[in-house]
Amino acid sequence: MVDYFALALSHGLLILAAWHLLWREDLDQDPAPPEAEAPAEPKPTSPGLRIRA
Repeated sequence: MVDYFALALSHGLLILAAWHLLWREDLDQDPAPPEAEAPAEPKPTSPGLRIRA
């Protein structure tokens, strides 16, 4: 036999959790875009070491 109390309790808690998630304030706000980072300066290469193409 199906335990109707267990089904009602579990589904009720799922509905309650969904209700709380849907009414959060931060769902309506977009996050700020990330700030552009300054480009890194290239490191000087050691003399004698060459990259062959």
